[in-house]
Amino acid sequence: MAFLAGPRLLDWASSPPHLQFNKFVLTGYRPASSGSGCLRSLFYMHNELGNIYTHGSVLYHLFMCHKGGSPVYTRLLALDMCGVCLVNTLGALPIIHCTLACRPWLRPAALVAYTVLSGVAGWRALTAPSTSTRLRAFGWQAGARLLVFGARGVGLGSGAPGSLRCYLRMDALALLGGLVNVARLPERWGPGRFDYWGNSHQIMHLLSVGSILQLHAGVVPDLLWAARHICPPD
Repeated sequence: MAFLAGPRLLDWASSPPHLQFNKFVLTGYRPASSGSGCLRSLFYMHNELGNIYTHGSVLYHLFMCHKGGSPVYTRLLALDMCGVCLVNTLGALPIIHCTLACRPWLRPAALVAYTVLSGVAGWRALTAPSTSTRLRAFGWQAGARLLVFGARGVGLGSGAPGSLRCYLRMDALALLGGLVNVARLPERWGPGRFDYWGNSHQIMHLLSVGSILQLHAGVVPDLLWAARHICPPD
């Protein structure tokens, strides 16, 4: 892809305060732009380009420099957090459904409980004042999933052989991505060296993609198993 000549980029100190959330990324910030100017940034080099092209948070990363300032940014961040919460919620529901396939009295209660927990976690993430607080909010969902995985692991749940390993890798990748993002690694070790490529947020994006692929690898055989499986009589 050929890149266009972009506007003069800003350093960290010159960027708007609401975009100064990673003090180890020193350069490459886009100036405040109109909607069309934000779209144009798809085609020139800046420090959000890698984030735009490596993950599903396209709207957030593309329009975060909008001239509407902090109010627009806050709405974009809220939309992004809703997307993360939906992935965590909708991705786990088929896992719970298959794990408790032979426990019809427990399955609906677990599905409702996880959905309510996800709503609380999503609200906490939306109102979180920092990245670390946001990660802890989503930790409640991860803890609930671990209980489901544990039930399957000790034989209290069911499912396709091999799916549990995919789910454990799924959450391990997601957790690793979150921790890398909170720790601001590797740019913390070399401020300015990872402004455009290889910084913590891009690494988190790639690990998140890997996590979703592991979810897919586990859920597809699980659902096929559930469609064929006959539970033993009580």
